[in-house]
Amino acid sequence: MTDLTSLTLAQARDALRRREFSATELAEAHLAAIEKARALNAFVLETPDRAREMARLADARLVNGEGGPLAGLPLGVKDVFCTADVRTTACSHILDNFVPAYESTVTASLWRDGAVLLGKTNNDEFAMGSSNESSHFGPVVSPWRRRGSDAKLVPGGSSGGSAAAVAARLCGGAVGTDTGGSIRQPAAFCGVVGMRPTYGRCSRWGVVAYASSLDQAGPFARTVRDCALLLRSMAGPDGKDTTCAERPVPDYEQSVGASVKGMRIGIPKEYRTPGMASEIEDLWQRGAQWLKDAGAEIVDISLPHTKYALAAYYIVAPAEASSNLARYDGVRYGLRVPGRDVIEMYERTRAAGFGKEVRRRIMIGTYVLSAGYYDAYYLRAQQVRTLIKRDFEECFAGGIDAVLTPTTPSAAFAIGEKGRADPVEMYLNDVFTVTVNLAGLPGISVPSGLDAEDLPLGLQLIGRPFAEEALFALGAVIEQAAGRFAPEPWWRRD
Repeated sequence: MTDLTSLTLAQARDALRRREFSATELAEAHLAAIEKARALNAFVLETPDRAREMARLADARLVNGEGGPLAGLPLGVKDVFCTADVRTTACSHILDNFVPAYESTVTASLWRDGAVLLGKTNNDEFAMGSSNESSHFGPVVSPWRRRGSDAKLVPGGSSGGSAAAVAARLCGGAVGTDTGGSIRQPAAFCGVVGMRPTYGRCSRWGVVAYASSLDQAGPFARTVRDCALLLRSMAGPDGKDTTCAERPVPDYEQSVGASVKGMRIGIPKEYRTPGMASEIEDLWQRGAQWLKDAGAEIVDISLPHTKYALAAYYIVAPAEASSNLARYDGVRYGLRVPGRDVIEMYERTRAAGFGKEVRRRIMIGTYVLSAGYYDAYYLRAQQVRTLIKRDFEECFAGGIDAVLTPTTPSAAFAIGEKGRADPVEMYLNDVFTVTVNLAGLPGISVPSGLDAEDLPLGLQLIGRPFAEEALFALGAVIEQAAGRFAPEPWWRRD
């Protein structure tokens, strides 16, 4: 029998329907792979009993011809999605042993369609980070290595556990959240596909909030088709989330392989940053040529306010975080550190419960919202955000169907290599991704090549609002031209 963990979600779905193997066998293969890959620290909680029960139910439904579109498909879930009766901590000490009594809308939709929960994946604490080094459970180790080196690399962040688990064949697909690039950047670092849908396409209800106007759930998978398959189940209106769009959900899988002839693809000059590595520039040019060869038209465009995006993002996001994280006080749930009075209890609990990066962002956010600084920082950042959104709107109004850029300014770096002395060095990893979140647009990262040290690189496609179908069609062109990439399984413990 074929190694079941090597199958894509679409392949596994079709084979399950043909009864070539059972959902239980598929789940067991992935549970065994997870057990052998604990050196990666991709999962912070494994749920084998629940996986077996969900697989058993999927088998029963498949036998009766009642299986949903994801029946029996094994997934990992980022530890910011509340999962009923399954520990959810956002990888923070302050949420130690928190077990929700409710299910997030996104995960409930996945289980409705028959998916199987393998466990909760690691992430930066409260999704704040670009390397997955800020997790209370320790950093995730990328399944990739530089040629001739044993140095442990970061998988990207904040959804690093999800990206690493998919790349290492520990799950068929995974879900994450993207606030400033937290799906697309780790997808690029790990050589997998990651989609950040339009803001409002997926419900945020039951997702631990970081920055509410920027957060959006999305899928990870090894192929564009698999991402389309997952997003169809994840997306849709939700009365519990007033920011969730009341729009029908297309069959995204139908757009994979669709013609891109006549589409106009913008190449923004502002993304050619000073000191950009030649291999990133070369990759970008190859991607444009692949789309041109498929019939698309390549157009040079300008997004003039891009240069302000990173600064605006790192004002808006911490400001919203400082407000959202005020609820963690040691009173209702999670960690509590006693004090002489309630104020001291708050102070001790938050000091002990939040990690260094989370405390830094709370303090930045509180500062920019404080009296005397609100107009100078937060209000101005919101004005810049409006200008960034307008740049994209003008390009789309001018006939541009999608924008092509690099996903990241470099390949993955080693654990501990960046951000220790200067946090801004780490923040610069988001330079190509934050504009999408500020403008509320959909974006997809597709593996597009390897660098000189055999590490994966990704290209990003940015689309019109609610035009994910175009991104899947374009992404499939890049995927077919570039081929697929997989790491050598050095982590397996047999």
